Amino acid sequence: MLSASDLADRLAQDAEAVCRHYLSAGHRAGNYWLVGDVANRKGRSLYVHLTGPRAGRWTDAATGQFGDLLDLVRESCGLVDFRDVAEEARYFLSLPQPEPMSFRHSDASDAATVERPAAERARRLFRMSQPLAGTLADVYLRERGILRASIHAALRFHPSCYYRDLATGRTSSYPALIAAVTDHAGAITGVHRTYLSTGLDPGGVGKAKLDDPRRALGGLLGNGVRLRFPVDEPVPLMAAGEGLETMLSLVAIMPGMPAVAALTANHLAAFRFPPGCLRIYIAADADAAGRHGVGGLCRRAQERGILPLVLSPELGDFNEDLRWLGPDRLTASLRAQLVPEDTTAFLPA
Repeated sequence: MLSASDLADRLAQDAEAVCRHYLSAGHRAGNYWLVGDVANRKGRSLYVHLTGPRAGRWTDAATGQFGDLLDLVRESCGLVDFRDVAEEARYFLSLPQPEPMSFRHSDASDAATVERPAAERARRLFRMSQPLAGTLADVYLRERGILRASIHAALRFHPSCYYRDLATGRTSSYPALIAAVTDHAGAITGVHRTYLSTGLDPGGVGKAKLDDPRRALGGLLGNGVRLRFPVDEPVPLMAAGEGLETMLSLVAIMPGMPAVAALTANHLAAFRFPPGCLRIYIAADADAAGRHGVGGLCRRAQERGILPLVLSPELGDFNEDLRWLGPDRLTASLRAQLVPEDTTAFLPA
């Protein structure tokens, strides 16, 4: 089977074709391909050698990143496992796919060929993403009435995030909203990806037209996407719910409320309460799965002496309320459901 260096050499034999495919925003200048960065933005700081003994080697003068064309494929596609990098390279080269786990770096130990833990892969993907402000993901959330999502450090954007169709095995990439899943100490245990359309659809920016445009990686159980959440401190009062947009909508109306999105109904039911929690508002979704998650979390809260209070939307969820009924109507609805002291503390007069 071809080693990593063999694959890199095969790619380097037609380095310009690789660059035209993965770095299409760039252009050839003499014996180099120039582009802004590995995320395929316009510019000139990243240069790839196209000919000679260093063909395929690249350097980003702005960041100090460098590598061969396998590294370029990994970074441009947002891949986190060598298995996926090798598969993408073989697909580009029109080579047959090998049996699983047959690839290895030529200079790697046997231990290095074992797939990295999902949490480590999730942390790497989050590091590879970029700040949310001004990106397609920011536009996606704004079109859903969430106007200041970029203040949340848990949210980032990847312009070309790797996607594998689980039915066909085919791979591709899409822009994606990346959300960090953390434990109470703030350690990233996983990520949640919302794959997005390119923004050219008549209806505006939306989720990519995939069977499963939302995917999670890593450890979700007991954890969640934390918004306005203190790290490693007692949290006497908080809100929890299933969907990311649901909780972002609530935080948009109640910006001082610590909140967490557990991402699925089952994970909501299993959320681990932070130390010192005395009262928890649980955002309900108007469906059977949502009721299951709320019921499970309510029972667990009561067993621990925590007061659960359910917040109910007027429509299907709180993002629908925000979008279709407006922030004033949502504020009034929440005002009627919060206990008086929390109304004073978290809702505008």
